[in-house]
Amino acid sequence: MSSLDSYKTQLLEQAAQVGALKFGNFTLKSGRKSPYFFNAGLMSDGTILHTVAQAYAATLCAAASDDDTMVNPFSDFDILFGPAYKGISLAACTALVLASVYGRDVKFAYDRKEAKDHGEGGSVVGWPSNRNEKWRVVIVDDVMTTGLAASSAIKLVAQQGGEVVGVVQLLDREEFSEIDEQGCKVSSVMKLESLLGGKGKVRSVLKMRDLVQWLEEKEAQGQTTEEEKKSLQAMREYRDTYGVSSP
Repeated sequence: MSSLDSYKTQLLEQAAQVGALKFGNFTLKSGRKSPYFFNAGLMSDGTILHTVAQAYAATLCAAASDDDTMVNPFSDFDILFGPAYKGISLAACTALVLASVYGRDVKFAYDRKEAKDHGEGGSVVGWPSNRNEKWRVVIVDDVMTTGLAASSAIKLVAQQGGEVVGVVQLLDREEFSEIDEQGCKVSSVMKLESLLGGKGKVRSVLKMRDLVQWLEEKEAQGQTTEEEKKSLQAMREYRDTYGVSSP
């Protein structure tokens, strides 16, 4: 088993330290009992925001360099769009790292929950003034549950005259959200990729498999707590029940 990328390990360790990643028994909005919970809203200090931004930027640039030339929406885009509210800081920090570390200078925009009727007005902030340009947009999401936030952002970008070419999210839980007419398990990521035109349109910094591998590596090194040992087995069982395969 290969080790996780260093930025993934660093992110998971810091997320656990600030309480953004928790193990135990949690009831999700879907009603499912989950052995882990990820709350991106608790990643609110400079240290972990820097780590998160580096992880998003690394994921975007890795996606841009993939050999698969048939689906490569991340090699050329103009705007990072952060849906209010969590997505705002995530997109802003990621744009900064893309420019300072990778030399990729992209614009950053976000929406308001309520449209502004004075000043520049409107419901979108940071959108380029040249509205005749067909801007290519990547949406920055945190943890996708139903995909509603990203779907709403896609509609909003279209209203601005832009085109969403991809979505990058912090965590893919890799679980199905519904069963289709053919009896196949369908996840929110699958539905969103279908909306965007095909596989590879949604990329994730972390996946559930990464959390499992992180705990397994800690266990092999004798570094897991009793709670983490119990959660590791529970996560394997949860994956067997609700999991879907993803690239």
